[in-house]
Amino acid sequence: MTDEKLTYEQARTELATVVERLEQGGSSLEESLALWERGEKLADVCQRWLDGARERIEAARAARTDN
Repeated sequence: MTDEKLTYEQARTELATVVERLEQGGSSLEESLALWERGEKLADVCQRWLDGARERIEAARAARTDN
């Protein structure tokens, strides 16, 4: 599945796993860097979902006050 098709929940769950692995330590530098890069991508996916949700809420509020 591509990152663009991940749900918020899927991205958040995978991000939590990445963070846990990084916190445990014991990975090589290269592995740690790859995990960090993956975490950054997943954080971006989550942020896009949250931004979209915020926009939908703001639009719904605006529509309600316009009536």
